[in-house]
Formats: sequence, structure tokens, C-alpha cells
Amino acid sequence: MKKFFGIAMSLALFFTIQVGSASAETPLSQAVNDGLGSPYKGGGTTKKGFDCSGYTAFVFDKFGVDLPHQSKSQAALGTTVSQDELRAGDLVFFDTDGPVNKDGSGISHVGVYVGDGKFYHSATGKGISINKLSEAYYVKTYITAKRILSDEQYADVMTDN
Repeated sequence: MKKFFGIAMSLALFFTIQVGSASAETPLSQAVNDGLGSPYKGGGTTKKGFDCSGYTAFVFDKFGVDLPHQSKSQAALGTTVSQDELRAGDLVFFDTDGPVNKDGSGISHVGVYVGDGKFYHSATGKGISINKLSEAYYVKTYITAKRILSDEQYADVMTDN
């Protein structure tokens, strides 16, 4: 019985430490989470309502990065990165107006990649949402990704507070 109790206590301590370290917030996680609960609003740039590029501009403004208020204009910035090279803070772009133009001419939606295959964005009818790039709709409409943050900026926004 003592052995069982000791193992149980060790596991409890292990999971407490793991959860504690996983809950630390980075400036990036704080910035993207700041908009959660906000509704979708065409042309919106505040927590009263965002469109997709208004939301990404809101997030990046917190790091002193000025993004234009149009997804296609944001896609013209930064360095193109392949989907398998994405890191948190990269912008992901989609052609949601269909039919999908993989050449990028139809970019109509943008979100902020946060890692683990997930991105935050302002979705029509849903507001700020978290989705996976692996979802069928986003696989079909995905166009490209851009790295906006320099390595130094990335290190700053990914440092636990």
C-alpha cells in the first residue's frame, strides 16, 4: 500500500509540474487570446468586431508591427514559408471565395499560426476562432504562409511571461 501511495504521489507531482509549465503564457499567446470572444465584423479592427485582416493587424500591432488591413496586402509582406516549416506567429492565407486559385491571386482570408497545426482567425459568423490546418475546408483553401517576425522578434514573442 505504501508503494502504491508513493507512486500515486509521484504521478500527481509530475502532472502538476507539467500542467504548471504548460500554462505559462507567451506574449504571442496573450495577443491572440486577447481577441477571443470578439464577433466577426466586416472591416472591423477592434474587440467590438474583427474581420480577418483586422484581427491579424490587431495582434501584430501589439508587437510594433504595422500590417495593412487586407489579407492580400498582408500576403505581399514577409518571407514565404512552406507549411512544414511554419512556426508560431506566421500568417497563413486562404482562398475562401472559391474556386481556389493556388497561385495566390484569390487570397481572401488570413489567420495567425500558433503551432501544433492550429491557427487563430476571425471567421464569418463565428468571430475569433481556433481551427486546425488539417481540417478539410482549410486543406482545400490553403494558399501560402508568410513569416513576418524576424528571428529576434520571434524570440521575444515566444518568451514565457
